[in-house]
Amino acid sequence: MFHILWTAIIGIVVGAIAKLIMPGKDPGGIFITMIIGIAGSFLGTYLGRLIGHYDDTQSAGFLMSLVGALVLLGIYHLIRRSTQST
Repeated sequence: MFHILWTAIIGIVVGAIAKLIMPGKDPGGIFITMIIGIAGSFLGTYLGRLIGHYDDTQSAGFLMSLVGALVLLGIYHLIRRSTQST
C-alpha cells in the first residue's frame, strides 16, 4: 500500500518539475501531472535498460524519471503543434 502512495508522490514531484522545465502550455491538473511523472519513470527505466545503465532488477532513479517525463512532454508539444497548424 505504501509503495503505491510513494509512487504517486514521486510521480507528482517529477511531473511538476518536468512541467516547470518544459516551456509552453501543458495538459491537465494534478492527476495528469502525476501520470506524466509515473509514465516518465517507466520510460526512463526502459531507456536506462536500453543503453545498459540499469539491469533487469533496477528501476529508474529520479533523474532518469525526469528525463522520461521531459521526453513525454516534448512528444505532447510536437503532436499539439502539428495538429494546431493544420
